[in-house]
Amino acid sequence: MEQSSLLNSDKGIIRWISVIAVIVPVLVAILLFMPSKIDIASNWVYFLPHLNAVINSAATVALIAGVIFIKKGNIEYHRAAMTAAFGLGAIFLVSYVVYHATAESTTFGGEGWIRPVYYFILITHIVFAAVALFPILLAYYYGYTDQRAKHKKVVKFAFPIWLYVTVTGVIVYLMISPYYSF
Repeated sequence: MEQSSLLNSDKGIIRWISVIAVIVPVLVAILLFMPSKIDIASNWVYFLPHLNAVINSAATVALIAGVIFIKKGNIEYHRAAMTAAFGLGAIFLVSYVVYHATAESTTFGGEGWIRPVYYFILITHIVFAAVALFPILLAYYYGYTDQRAKHKKVVKFAFPIWLYVTVTGVIVYLMISPYYSF
């Protein structure tokens, strides 16, 4: 592909990535804080927090595997691991939205020193999750289109944020799961 054509294509893709990276967190926030939940007349959604923890754990493993593979120079396995992490992230997002659009949020019941620890982890998790989508999508795009120099620059930010979000997602789940009423 010609360089100027690639730059024009990049601009269009980056615009779409920017739009998606703004719209998704806004929609998630709306679904989380809407006054009444969507009634789907089913209890199956109460399985989703457990599934989400498994998905986040698997995404963490895929992310770490991706780093190991690229450090060993195995680009093919790196791409497979990162595509798995990306796919798991997409599945997680759908599952998370379905759960929070249909079920009331659980309140953390811990007391004492653990309470501020939980809320620190939760708040940092939420903030990083809200900003993670842009660098993740950008890194994935640059990797997919084999723009290695740009990919490496973005990954310096995307990887630690993404890893933090997947790990703290599991920690938040483990800390709040004793307080689920289902």
